[in-house]
Amino acid sequence: MKLQRHRFQILPAVVLAACVPVAFAQKPAQTPPPQTPPAPTTPQSQPAPATTSTVQLPTTLPGTPQSTPPVPSPRAFATVTKDAEEHNGFFTLFEKDDRVLLELKPEQLNKPYYLSINRTGGLGENFIYPFMMRGYIVEFRKVGGLVQMIAKNTRYRAQEGTPLALAAQQSFADSLLGSAPVVSEPHPETKAILVDANALLIADIAGTATELEAAYHAPYAFDQRNSSFTKVRATADMATFAVSAHFAMPKIPAPSNNNNPNAPTLPGTLEDARSMFLGYHYSLAKLPDQPMRVRKADARVGHFVSRQYEFTSDIAPFPRQYMVNRWRLEKKDPTAALSEPKEPIVFWLDRNIPVEYRDTVKAGVLEWNKAFEKIGFKDAVRVEMQPNDADFDTADLRHASIKWYLDTSDGALAIGPRRVDPRTGEILDADIAISQGWTRLPRRLAGEQFPKPMPRAAHSNDEGTLCEYGAESFNEAAFAAGLLEARGELDPSSPEAEAIVKATLKDVVTHEVGHTLGLRHNFRASTIYTEEQISDPEFTRKHGIGGSVMDYNAWNIALDKERQGEYVMSTLGPYDYWAIEYAYREIPADKESQELSRIASRSNEPQLAFATDEETGIGIEAADPEVNQRDIGHDPLVFAQRRMTLSRELWDRWQDRKLPDGEGRDVLYRNVVSGFSQYSLAAQVAAKYVGGVVYVRDHAGSPRASFTPISPERQRQALKLVTDGLFQVDSFKFKPEFLTRVAADPFEAGVGERASFTLPARVLAVQTQVLDRLMSDAVAQRLLDSSFKIEGGKKGLTLADLYDTLQGSIWSDLKGTGDIPLMRRNLQREHVRRVTFMLTRANGTPADARALQRENTKTLVTQLRAAEKRPGLSKEARAHVADARDTLEEALKAPMQRVGI
Repeated sequence: MKLQRHRFQILPAVVLAACVPVAFAQKPAQTPPPQTPPAPTTPQSQPAPATTSTVQLPTTLPGTPQSTPPVPSPRAFATVTKDAEEHNGFFTLFEKDDRVLLELKPEQLNKPYYLSINRTGGLGENFIYPFMMRGYIVEFRKVGGLVQMIAKNTRYRAQEGTPLALAAQQSFADSLLGSAPVVSEPHPETKAILVDANALLIADIAGTATELEAAYHAPYAFDQRNSSFTKVRATADMATFAVSAHFAMPKIPAPSNNNNPNAPTLPGTLEDARSMFLGYHYSLAKLPDQPMRVRKADARVGHFVSRQYEFTSDIAPFPRQYMVNRWRLEKKDPTAALSEPKEPIVFWLDRNIPVEYRDTVKAGVLEWNKAFEKIGFKDAVRVEMQPNDADFDTADLRHASIKWYLDTSDGALAIGPRRVDPRTGEILDADIAISQGWTRLPRRLAGEQFPKPMPRAAHSNDEGTLCEYGAESFNEAAFAAGLLEARGELDPSSPEAEAIVKATLKDVVTHEVGHTLGLRHNFRASTIYTEEQISDPEFTRKHGIGGSVMDYNAWNIALDKERQGEYVMSTLGPYDYWAIEYAYREIPADKESQELSRIASRSNEPQLAFATDEETGIGIEAADPEVNQRDIGHDPLVFAQRRMTLSRELWDRWQDRKLPDGEGRDVLYRNVVSGFSQYSLAAQVAAKYVGGVVYVRDHAGSPRASFTPISPERQRQALKLVTDGLFQVDSFKFKPEFLTRVAADPFEAGVGERASFTLPARVLAVQTQVLDRLMSDAVAQRLLDSSFKIEGGKKGLTLADLYDTLQGSIWSDLKGTGDIPLMRRNLQREHVRRVTFMLTRANGTPADARALQRENTKTLVTQLRAAEKRPGLSKEARAHVADARDTLEEALKAPMQRVGI
């Protein structure tokens, strides 16, 4: 066979970036190594220019010329392995100098194995962290003088031996991950061959060049010449390969002279931004001899699932099947009410976890044994400590692990991804990563530089979605700690602060372990306990502050002078026991369907309230006010009111607080910003009630409806809370002398005006987020639809009610005699902008919404004409009124524009 070099773009394998459940890319990275690397990174020797990440294959692709030199003839097996160090195992490895050879026996070809990829060395920023990456089911296929490593597409199948099995094979393609030359003749006895592992695995299989390009818009490319194996290992069931991977670009991109969002940036943690070494760990492992029995998923309970298309039968309405992701857990003694498992779920604590936090991390893991004991498993979950002299890496496929990592952000992040056998849903591995920010955070009190939002990735068929637990928790903890310090209830250096640090860390670990056990988020669980219950410390110690550790529970902060329960979740909630029971209870095969249906049918029990990421929606599309990230208590509307009150208390206390001489004033900046973050959260929770609809996943036989509009009374209460809290003249008041002292840290934000706090901009940001929701097409349509779903002839909150209330509140200044302040003018301009858009857009806005806004606008124009002539207006306010009138008059006369067509 002749070879032809080809260049093609590496397809990204999306990196795990977020708390726990992470969505992996479905397209594998094609990455056999380059033959001519971009390489050196010193000024004297630059890498070759690259605008995209490319590789050159040592093989021939279909439809290309066949004119490259032939593969060198293989030499005798003994000759090739002479003087090499032999690593015996399921896959035997031979290591000599910097070269590693992989032995493949005839029976190991065309058989499925699991290839896992972990990043073990990162950049400390931009989510280029030491995280679990993706995994594949692979097989080795010999084609002439090459061995191809094929990523098998296992999601589409039919019963073996049937015509449909052949059709599935023909209809859905596999992918090539890499190929390498055969370097030896077959062994004279075993017939095994040797493959160049350097060519196969010292490559950008993870698609990191694409990841770097997305993060920095810079032409980083993989450099094979300066990449190498750092350690290889063979065991009875796998081979592991540690790789130092070099990425480089030929020169620093010239700085951009404009505000182009795609302008190149540079990593801030490198000594020379042209070059970086990242660490990777590959495990090539044997799959279970006997596939685990599949457990069918039920949408009423929140588990990660593997989706498979089963085409064998055409009786089912759809070929899609969903399998619960779970560990293989079987009793040693099936007849015992409580039995140890044959193989427990073992989490290894990486030796990089600080000694003082190991017991806390361990406690967070073992908390789950409470749920397993309830279904008959004793010590189902165990914790082991990686010895300092261990010869294994916790990144390998056989060691579920928890490890520490460091980064430069001021936030905190934790993730808990899993690796799953896509044929059955069996969890094979899990590696939880926790940033050091979790132990600094409660002491730091607050920070103006919140962590960046977790990047959202597409859904994968078996790994799930990203978790933003770290980013959400950071804002919450910063606010809570700042308030407690202002009350004098928390000294950052006290034993009480240390106890909060460990309680928070334990909660984070328990949440992430839940993900690695297969549980998804539950964002309705926070509503099962009353405000009175969660203010009782005895109750919260026993039951927790919400229904599940899989929620993003807000810190449980009492109002001033109220009784204080526990701040964070300290134990499992009722939902957690239920979800573990569905996934892990041992059930005979002939009774499984009936028993699972019985377990899932409890979904209408109040303490098992469940809703996950899909119900939270995105932005204004989120419709269910009971489903929120970072709320707490039975009534989210009460939570919103309390959180607004707490935010104002935080501001008032810091305005009246005298800082010790010599203390930096950035603490004022941090706490004011923190208060606005929580105020915004509260306002958005309340606004969801307007046009809100509660959605539950119950099946037939449940007394609850699938969709229940929020009662008109509750919608009116919410609208009043929002208008009073955001849209009144005196909604935000600060002492001028306080605002003159609010300055950011000069090291972080710069000096002068750059470090100042701009109150009008902060207020407007909160107001416009809520205004976007209340004046959205989605809310308008839900209010119009709800009239058909309200029973008993009750009059609901109408769209006219909403628009009249907003306009009356926002423009209340027109009825007065005084001036119109700047913050009011800012809000009114935003209202005019949205009304104008609705009046001039031909498509999208419901017709009734446009008609109502037209009538209201005519009334507003009349009021503006009258206000222009009244005394007491400043020149700025008079110009503002005239400008608003002109704009609205033009909108009333303008032809409608079609948008988005």
